[in-house]
Parts: sequence; C-alpha cells; structure tokens
Amino acid sequence: MKSVCIFCGSKSGLRKEYTESAQLLGQLFVKNNIAMIYGGATNGLMGAIADTMMDAGGKVIGVIPKLIADRELAHKNLSELHIVSSMSERKTKMLELSDAFITLPGGVGSMDEMFEVLAFTHLGVNEKLVGILNVLGFYDSLLKYIDHAVTEGFVPERVKRQIIVETDPNTLLSSMGLK
Repeated sequence: MKSVCIFCGSKSGLRKEYTESAQLLGQLFVKNNIAMIYGGATNGLMGAIADTMMDAGGKVIGVIPKLIADRELAHKNLSELHIVSSMSERKTKMLELSDAFITLPGGVGSMDEMFEVLAFTHLGVNEKLVGILNVLGFYDSLLKYIDHAVTEGFVPERVKRQIIVETDPNTLLSSMGLK
C-alpha cells in the first residue's frame, strides 16, 4: 500500500469545489488502496477528506501536535493517530511515513509543510513527488513564483520537476503514478 501525505486547509474555504475535490481525492485513495497521512484534525478540508476515507473503509493516519490535540481538534475516528510534541516533529513524522505528497488548497500551514518537503528535495535529502491539486486555479500565482525562482536561478530545475500540477484529482493520481 502506498502512503500519500495530504497538506490542506484546516478551513474549508469559500467555495464548495474545494471540499468536493478533497472528498473526491479521498474516494480515489480508497479505490486505489492508498493510505493517507495528514495533520490529524477534524476541521476544514482536513476533516472532509479524512471523514470521506474513513466512511469508505480507507486507511487514514493522523499526525497532530499535542497543543492542537488538546484543543479537542484531534480526529477521534482514524486508523492511527500520532500525537507529537511540536510542528517540527509533525513534519518529520509525515515525511517519514509518506511515499509522496499532495497539496490541496490551504493556508500558510499547508505552504510551510509543502515547502519543507521541496527544501529537502533542493538539498538532495528527499526525491519524493509533490502533487498540487490546483482547484479553480488556487495555486496559479504560487506556480508563477516557482517558475520565476527557477528562471532567476534560486531554485534548481530538478526541484520543479518533482512537482506535478493538475486540476482534477483523478488526473493528478495518474500523473503521479499512483493508480
């Protein structure tokens, strides 16, 4: 079984398509026997994809810092829940458990997590693929930034090649070789 880490919002955003895409991705994970690693919370897109997968009999592993778990945000209905001491430990555990990464719409936490994985790729520590589910063009500006950083010599082309961008969850899984 492949394990894919999802980075996504602890909020749902203003458009229903964000939640619908997260739920569809969760359904595809179950259909393709892919375990999901994620931040372990119940709220936002995080909760939507976890609930979808658990309801369909999928494997979901949450990794949540104690501080967040103590606020009663930890999902109680997961296959596994790892409670860690810090956000740094959370990211390390997610990297360790995952074969690949997919970023859905989200905020600064999602960007922090995705960019840490890409930084490890830049340093040659990690060669795992990073998928971006670009729902409704949510990441268009970010992708322009990455292209600009490559063009200006701040990011190696090989880091950009580790990023697979699609607008459809089914196509993303195919492009990443996960189905």
